[in-house]
Amino acid sequence: MVNRSRFFIPIKSGFVDIYHFTVFLLCYLKSRLIFFGVNFEKTKDVFVSFLIVKRGKYSQSFLNTSFLLLVGTVIVGGPVIAENNPLVSTYLAGRVEQEATVFETDVYNIPFQTTISEKPRDTIVEYTVLSGDTLASIAKQFDISVDTIKWANNLKTETIKDGQKLKIPPVTGVVHKVGTGDTIYSIAKKYKTEAQSIVNFPFNDFADLDTFALNVGQTIYVPEGVIEEEKPIIRPRIAPQVIAGRPGTGTFIWPASGNITQYPIWYHNALDIANSAAPPIIAADAGTVTYAGCVRYGYGCSITIDHGNGYSSLYAHLSNISVSVGQGVGKGESIGQMGSTGRSTGTHLHFEIRSGGRILNPLEFLK
Repeated sequence: MVNRSRFFIPIKSGFVDIYHFTVFLLCYLKSRLIFFGVNFEKTKDVFVSFLIVKRGKYSQSFLNTSFLLLVGTVIVGGPVIAENNPLVSTYLAGRVEQEATVFETDVYNIPFQTTISEKPRDTIVEYTVLSGDTLASIAKQFDISVDTIKWANNLKTETIKDGQKLKIPPVTGVVHKVGTGDTIYSIAKKYKTEAQSIVNFPFNDFADLDTFALNVGQTIYVPEGVIEEEKPIIRPRIAPQVIAGRPGTGTFIWPASGNITQYPIWYHNALDIANSAAPPIIAADAGTVTYAGCVRYGYGCSITIDHGNGYSSLYAHLSNISVSVGQGVGKGESIGQMGSTGRSTGTHLHFEIRSGGRILNPLEFLK
């Protein structure tokens, strides 16, 4: 018989070699993986530490890059996904068809009306006065104020006649022709409104939209602007009429020349008469000086005259005083000079008439 055992010896030895090689290979791979892992962790720690130190420095670039990659992916891959995905394609096709159906239904099957809004006026129009017209009716027709029409046409009264041509501004306020040196701020101040109102009016043009510069000669609309009437100039009679020291007549003349800047009102029952030339102040009626002096605040330098008939008058904010206490003065006699002492912001006279301790309205006595 043939001995078969000798044929299996090499085969068994081959398996052992493969086994040992496999064990060695696994150990080697394990050691290399451990070595790689240790070095990776070291490198990672250094990188993380670097990022912590530089935190925030690269975040903006990272976010921008990520966003651009996302947008690019959607642009490139979106059409492909929509084309190859039956659900998305069907949904989009249904939406387009539905919108087309709604559009056709709205246009062709449903009746509708178009409301044409009235275009607001952006320029001055000319209006011819008709029989029966008044400034009030014309103002109501064009939805502006009566004063706006008067200012635009230099009307002193509300009297108009048939056939008269009137300029009708597009908005309540003042129409201003720009002069040299004019700005929206100076124009607003002149017409007692805000510069923002001029800027807000959509039909005002500007040479520079950043600075709102204006061109000389152009027309600017000043919404809600007003033109104040000039205040009357008071010219007093200055000739003395009554012998000094005698009782007054009970009637008073104007004590100074100038413009009335403040009329009597409940908290200021007196007249303020302003004049930058600082003219003389005269006694409004004959009487005796009972006070002549200056204080730091209030009336400043002032004079009080007792007229001997229950009335007295006060003259305040004077720059100098030319009479003394106990002195008799005649109506129209100079007693001092206009100034700006005490509680005053400019050269003017504060004039009061009193009776029994009460301050009366001077306009009821002045002649």
